[in-house]
Amino acid sequence: MCMYDNRTHVLTGLLILMTAVFPADAQQLGDPISESDIAPWDISISPDGRGLPSGTGTAVEGAAIYAEKCSACHGEAAKSGPGGSLAGGIGQLTRGEENRTLGSFWPYSTTIFDYVRRAMPYQNPGSLSDAEVYSVTAYLLHANGIISQHYVLEADSLPIIRMPNRDGFISDWPSARK
Repeated sequence: MCMYDNRTHVLTGLLILMTAVFPADAQQLGDPISESDIAPWDISISPDGRGLPSGTGTAVEGAAIYAEKCSACHGEAAKSGPGGSLAGGIGQLTRGEENRTLGSFWPYSTTIFDYVRRAMPYQNPGSLSDAEVYSVTAYLLHANGIISQHYVLEADSLPIIRMPNRDGFISDWPSARK
């Protein structure tokens, strides 16, 4: 029995016909998107801090925001809750324990900012102001014992924080290989 039947020939013919009638460069689907339309979605933060917005925050400021908008899922002091622990466990991965918190697992402090900014709070992602994100990030770093409660996070100070598990990964970011 032949692998190619009449259906194959018909489909091939239709494909050839469609390519001739609708060349790829003639397909104009939708409207071109402008830079101003892309800007609200272009919020990626690199490990070296490129893309961080202006604003500041401290753990002291972040504690109140965390209590109001985060503790229902991540518990008091970021150590429990249905959304999982965010604090504690530093050094456990090297002992074979699996407690992947921000302090024990995440290699870059800027990633915390990026994730909180775009995905939290769960019920209303992207609703925090940049200052609130800096404050919550500071609170989480403080809850992990990485910064003091009065350390001011901003675009220049956040990327220089060295996370405990920084060397637990191989980075593809050239500037992070220093």
